[in-house]
Amino acid sequence: MSPETHTVSRSSPLVRIGRLFSPGREHSVYSAAALLMIATMLARVVGYLRDTYVAYAFGAGPVTDAYVAAFTLPDFLLYLAAGGSISVTFISLFTRYIAEKREEEAQQVFSVILSVMVVVFTLVIILGEIFAPQFVGWYFKGSQVQLCITLTRILLPQPLFFLMGAIVSAVLQTKRQFLIPAFAPIVYTAFIIAGGVLLSKQIGIASLAVGATLGSLIGPFLMNAVGAKRTGIGFKFAFNPRLPAFREWLWMSIPLMLGVSVVAADEWILRYFASFSPGDVTRLNYAKRLMQVPVGVLGQAVGLASLPFFARLYSEKRFEDFESTVNNSVYRLGAISLIATSWMLAVALPLVDIALRRGRFNLVDTQETALYFLVFSMSLIFWAVQGLYARGFYAAGDTVRPMVAGTLVTIFSLPIYWFLFQRMGIIGLALASNIAILLHTFVLAGMLDRRGLVRLSGLNWLELTKALATAFLAGATAIWAGKAMPYAGTHMTAIMNIGFVSITWAAAVAAGLWLTRSELLAQDQQKV
Repeated sequence: MSPETHTVSRSSPLVRIGRLFSPGREHSVYSAAALLMIATMLARVVGYLRDTYVAYAFGAGPVTDAYVAAFTLPDFLLYLAAGGSISVTFISLFTRYIAEKREEEAQQVFSVILSVMVVVFTLVIILGEIFAPQFVGWYFKGSQVQLCITLTRILLPQPLFFLMGAIVSAVLQTKRQFLIPAFAPIVYTAFIIAGGVLLSKQIGIASLAVGATLGSLIGPFLMNAVGAKRTGIGFKFAFNPRLPAFREWLWMSIPLMLGVSVVAADEWILRYFASFSPGDVTRLNYAKRLMQVPVGVLGQAVGLASLPFFARLYSEKRFEDFESTVNNSVYRLGAISLIATSWMLAVALPLVDIALRRGRFNLVDTQETALYFLVFSMSLIFWAVQGLYARGFYAAGDTVRPMVAGTLVTIFSLPIYWFLFQRMGIIGLALASNIAILLHTFVLAGMLDRRGLVRLSGLNWLELTKALATAFLAGATAIWAGKAMPYAGTHMTAIMNIGFVSITWAAAVAAGLWLTRSELLAQDQQKV
């Protein structure tokens, strides 16, 4: 084989795809983002299958309200332990130790953190099992309180598995290996579906909770643990909270444990107010999950992929590169989110029909859920980019400022939720959710700007304006196209409407980007 042929074969699409899905590959920021986007899209598909199955098998009523509400206490415990960000602080610390050639200390702090976490959180779960009735009675006002208590107790071990998984996953991410962390959530969701299919006739909706708990053990924890072991990291039980490195990690994490960001609190608040109206907890939950599909595919994927690279740039004191990388990520993600929003608004009702209406989930449920989805969709850009701003702080080792800001925004937002719920009902809750995440995003961006880390003046406002103009053009054109082929309450008309609207929307987006001479689709040549 000639060198030319050998080069071509190595760069063929199949070879590149194979390398992208190689478990031991050390990714660039671009390949990591691509992999995570693919995995997140698959996760959303599996999540859609889960929601479709739950809607078909159990509908939207008091029983499903109890199931959705049963996640509140486990989620709250996970949040108190900074579960959503515990890997963030570990990545910052672990990355610095590896960069400073302190591998033994890095491995030691890994074992100590994992050991202390298991001991402490096992005690927390035991207390949660004992006092579950008191906790559930405080935040759930539906008719199925006892069912909610039972489901909560089944789900309570989840936070421990997620926390352990977050740490071992962080090891893989610091080594720029993203395959297993990307696909572990899919396994978790698949177990929920399997639990329902296999056990629902015997134990009803509790089958979903059993599947969720087993899935959190197998997917987020065990899969990542196996992957981390293959990198050479070892675990030795060591309950040593006095270790200086552990204390450093703890002081970085405490602000995240004490703070109550609207990113997590929004769901708790929505569930509390909506529990006064049977079925609305479930309908709001479905609407929010549908809206979170592009947030996951775009925002979460880019956020997860970017943090190790943000942290490296900051650790190497490449502050200009750090600022430009964050701003460029925000601009591109924000612009794509604006354009995606225009499509979501145009197809809201037929999309919910195709996604959810079957079995006990009827046309009335579909129409109400679609209305909530439409309102939630307007805040897509803020849900997407806020994570990048937060990771800008975390990469710089600053967890105090975002904690304080997030908590204050949540406290300030509570009267907004209450007022709009009293005046407008469930729609008011969706609007309040949008306002809260908008405030949260602008506060984080303003604080980064004030510190001089990521200046707002460096954001590509011109290109964002072009994207907004394109979104208006595409959205208006798509809505007009929808009237030419209207949705008539059947799956077939929903499919035809979505297809025709999507084609028209895509053409309008292409025209808008061309007319405005947008650089959005231009390949970014910056290397990190």
